[in-house]
Formats: sequence, C-alpha cells, structure tokens
Amino acid sequence: MKIGFTFMNTPSDPHPAELAVLLEERGYHSLWTGEHSHIPVSRKTPWPAGEELPDSYKEISDLYISLAFAAAVTKTLSVGTCIALLHQREIFAQAKTISTLDRLSAGRLIISAGIGWNVEEFENCASFPWKGKTVSHPWKKRYSLMRETVEASRNLWRGADSEAEYHGDLIDFDPVWSGAKCAAQRPEGPPVYLGVMGPNALKHAASWADGWHPPYFDYQTFKDQLDYIRSLLSDNGRDLSSFPIYLQCMQTPDLDELKRIRDLGVEGVTVGVAMDRWDKRGESEAFIDRYAENIVRLS
Repeated sequence: MKIGFTFMNTPSDPHPAELAVLLEERGYHSLWTGEHSHIPVSRKTPWPAGEELPDSYKEISDLYISLAFAAAVTKTLSVGTCIALLHQREIFAQAKTISTLDRLSAGRLIISAGIGWNVEEFENCASFPWKGKTVSHPWKKRYSLMRETVEASRNLWRGADSEAEYHGDLIDFDPVWSGAKCAAQRPEGPPVYLGVMGPNALKHAASWADGWHPPYFDYQTFKDQLDYIRSLLSDNGRDLSSFPIYLQCMQTPDLDELKRIRDLGVEGVTVGVAMDRWDKRGESEAFIDRYAENIVRLS
C-alpha cells in the first residue's frame, strides 16, 4: 500500500522541495497539499472540524506552484492535490496549469478534488463568463458545477493538439485551441479523484470520478461506505479494480490499522502532522522519519 504525506503549505511549513526530497529518500509514494484561494472574514459558515478556524488556513500558499517545486527536485515521487477546489477557478487557466504540471512532472500528478465547506468562499469565486455575460452559480449547484468543470477540463486536455469545446448547463464554450497538453503516457489528463463522503457525494464519485479519496475517521465507518460505493460502482458498470481508493487519515493509523485498511483493497493513504502541531517547526520532518518505519513493514 502506498503512503503519502500531506501538509498545509504555509510559510511556517518546510519548503515543499525539501519535503519532497526527504519523502522520496524515505520511500514515500507522494506529497499532497490543498487549497483555499482566500478565507472570508465572515464566520457565517462554521469550520467543520471545530469552533475555531486555525490561523494556518489564512496563510495557505498556491498548491500548483508548490507541487511544481516538489516535482522538480524528485524523480519518482507523485504529487497530489488534497483537496483542489476545481470548481472555484477559471476553467481555461486552471486546465493549462494542471496540464503543464502533469507534463513537466512526467505524469506524476494526481488531482483529488473536493466540493468545499465555506459557502462565502464559494460565492466569492463562483462567477463565470457565459456568452459575453458574467453569471453566478448557487451553492446548491456545486456538485453539478464540479462535474462539468472536470468534464470540460478533460475535453481541453484531450483536445490539446486540436480543438476542444464543451456545452453544459453551467459551463459552455465553443471550439478553442488551449494547448493544455498533458504527459505523453496519459494524454487524457491526470486522474481526478473525488475526496468526498455522504450518500449524494458518493453517487457523484461512482458515476464520473477516476477514484475516491475520502476522509478516514475509523475502520467501521469506512467499511460501510466502501460497501455502499461498491454497489454504486456496480450500478454504473464499474468495479473497484478500476477505481483506486486513497484515504485522507484524520488520525494517524498504526501499522495494524494500515494492514486492515490495505486488506480492504485500498491503494494508499495520506497522513500528516496532527492539527494542533501544524505550525510547530521540525514536526513534519520528525513525523516523516518516524512513520517511514511503517513503509518498510508494509512491504
């Protein structure tokens, strides 16, 4: 099973290039980080994990630039987004950014996308050009907007050598040349996982995502979700053999739990420093060294 490391990507964290070299040397599969373009000062939307939003959220750096630095100094380490808010970015610029990173990293990029939790952040971002006008998308349409964003991006990636177009209910553009060329071994673009949980969210993941990257809280809860998504995949003519699963571990699993997760057919997990130690210098490096023992024991 593959082990990846996730970090907040703030100025208080180690440089992503330094992290990447350390991870590759210790046998980790990947480095992951997420994004928030901004955090609204309004606290109308509560932070799902607790009452007080950690200050780290206010300092998050751009994930694609940071992952590019990580890919540039490594040869085998994959780089991943955990979680990318694809539906909150302008479609053409984002597709080209992703394809460029995928191509320059020789296909080592994995996209794990999420729907987001902050209504005000979404509403600040969700205005798009439409036939010469600017339209705003409502929060209740965010799953449909994510699906169309991914579909349109795939069209741009596949059409990098010719013309690409997309005509949806929320995103619409006539034929364009975008030059969004991805790695040669996967010209259709990097895999796009959906990092979600909940019945409606899993229906979306099973119907159009390339894989699943849900939060992992405990074994039994995940096993129940796994049984459900397996049935949804079957309904869509798919199965787990072509639908890789990574887990975002909310608490760090020990070796025995890693083995139990692996035995369920999970391809990989992402782990990281505990939330209350995000801004502590040296914690990431110490964690990476300590947890690398599990990589050896799993092999």
